[in-house]
Amino acid sequence: MAPRISFEFFPPQTLDASFRLWETVQMLAPLKPSFASVTYGAGGTTRKLTHDAVTTIGRNYGLNVAAHLTCVDATRAETLEIAAAYAEAGVTEIVALRGDAPQGADRFTPHADGFASSVELVAALAETGKFKIRVGAYPEPHPDSADTLADVRWLKRKVDAGATSAITQFFFEADTFFRFRDLCVKEGITAPIIPGILPIQSWAGAKKFAARCGTKVPARLDEAFTMAARDGREDLLALTQCTTLCTRLIEGGVEDLHFYTLNRPHLTRDVCHALGITQDAALEKVA
Repeated sequence: MAPRISFEFFPPQTLDASFRLWETVQMLAPLKPSFASVTYGAGGTTRKLTHDAVTTIGRNYGLNVAAHLTCVDATRAETLEIAAAYAEAGVTEIVALRGDAPQGADRFTPHADGFASSVELVAALAETGKFKIRVGAYPEPHPDSADTLADVRWLKRKVDAGATSAITQFFFEADTFFRFRDLCVKEGITAPIIPGILPIQSWAGAKKFAARCGTKVPARLDEAFTMAARDGREDLLALTQCTTLCTRLIEGGVEDLHFYTLNRPHLTRDVCHALGITQDAALEKVA
């Protein structure tokens, strides 16, 4: 049985990027995702762009859109005003995150009148009663965390505060997710944990992302992409690697997959097709 899928998009900041986003949505919407999330720039730099992208995708493509919302560089009142604007626009899901440090800063520092953590943000959103709240999860230690157990216990606090599901940071090996899932169960987390999947558009880019978020890069994979680059087979390897990872997760009982598309749809689409996820003809005509 094919898994349920979801996609992450980011809001465009240039005209070219805008065309790329809409091409991505048009290509992937017919795959009937359970939801699509739209990211929120560091320091709230894409606040209005995120709102516009969320509402446009929901209105024009009929997708269930989850808006990212962070604690960075905003007061509690400002953050809840943004959430209220989403609710007024018919958005019922939020991905609640602490957020990365603003540009030029080494680490996250809460606004003097803002939410100090993702737990506080989740609790405030849950109190409104207006949203299904998703949160982030780290199958490998977050750069600010002592270890994976600390991350799991922090995730438990977010779930206890009102989060209904979690989406993980990307990883390269299925066993990484399975170990994390088992630890979550041991710590009493019952909310669904959705693995985040990064189709590798660029191996150099994937390694940079991994270094920033603490994801371990397997030596065998690094060697394989180095050899594939010499032979001009990077695209084939990327498709095989991602499809194999997803297949192993599905065989291990995973029912949902969340794809980080980077607003580049072709590889994500091809992986979904390889997993038996077919297009909805009606949606394809709309797109």
